[in-house]
Amino acid sequence: MTLKFQHATPAFRTFCGPDALSALPRELDRLGASRAVVFCDPAMLRYVDVLGRVESALGERLAGRFDGIREHSPVATVEAGRLSLEQARADAVIVLGGGSAVVTARAATILLAEQRDVRELCTRREADGRLISPRLLAPKLPQWIVPSTPITAYAKAGSAVRDPATDERLALYDPKTRAQGIFFDPAVALTAPMTLAQSSALNAFAMAVEGLQSDVDDPLAEALLTHALRMLATWLPRLASAPDSAEPRLRLMLAALLCGQGSDYVGGGLAQGLSHATGPRSSVSNGVVEAMLLPHAMRFNAPVTGARLARVADALDGTPPDASPADRAIAAVQRVLAEAGLPVRLRDVGVVDTVLPQVADDAMDDWSLTQGPRRPGRDDLMDLLQAAW
Repeated sequence: MTLKFQHATPAFRTFCGPDALSALPRELDRLGASRAVVFCDPAMLRYVDVLGRVESALGERLAGRFDGIREHSPVATVEAGRLSLEQARADAVIVLGGGSAVVTARAATILLAEQRDVRELCTRREADGRLISPRLLAPKLPQWIVPSTPITAYAKAGSAVRDPATDERLALYDPKTRAQGIFFDPAVALTAPMTLAQSSALNAFAMAVEGLQSDVDDPLAEALLTHALRMLATWLPRLASAPDSAEPRLRLMLAALLCGQGSDYVGGGLAQGLSHATGPRSSVSNGVVEAMLLPHAMRFNAPVTGARLARVADALDGTPPDASPADRAIAAVQRVLAEAGLPVRLRDVGVVDTVLPQVADDAMDDWSLTQGPRRPGRDDLMDLLQAAW
């Protein structure tokens, strides 16, 4: 069979090190941006020096700050962010913080540009059963990210917000909201609690494992995901042993960036889709839940991914060598998760069994499930969730 794929790498600039932020003014000048609004969560306000460094780098380009970020990006918070951009007459966005800040900023720029209700803009299921993601055509404000955690969202075009009133996850997709660049700053990296950095890295770990099981034959994406997985497995233990060191955090951030880029070409997976529905019903982050569900998802996919699981096993030095690729890969993944001190059962993180049917229903509408190597039915999801519970 002739190798056939498309791999278009979006324009993206990366700056890493103690002086990374010195390039921020040049980046804004490159696009003629003069009124930037900083998006950050309230916890960042405690780090006066760090916040001051970012805002000082902007200088007269600083037009405002939105510090109302909330976990899971509730719709009301996104609307407040949109209003902040509108009132400041912003022409650029600087995201300072973790995943919720990144997603909220992206979604806010979409609402600002499209001037429609989020339910008109989000992915939805049509009457014929197809999942449709509307094309969002209005120009979007350019964004740059100064991250505090190792998340895959740096390079992504999607943003999912939550409606607390209905507990719905509303997914938005627009390639024009991809960040122009990212600034990996050691001082910013050290603002995140070690447990938050670890849970974010576990999310990237799970995405890399699921991405390597894809049936998309793209050697470039495979290279990104394989190296990301090796870096994550190497530096996760060092994060726990040296929580006050910036290097493990920066290395994990770079691994998450590679994973985010690689997974763009191969899609999501079963553990990812299930975590979107399960995470908000737990006492831990979505990333931790995704990692907990990962071995179960790998077992479900094994009938069609056996050979491809050898990629995962080889990247993680899975043993014993005489076992099947699936057994080697699953054992290697479980070893990494155990070393990270991850809980094993959903009940251990506050998920009650009565919510499992609703989790399965919600997950069936998640785009990630359409991209995995083996498409599950609702009964398959219930079996997996009960095994994980």
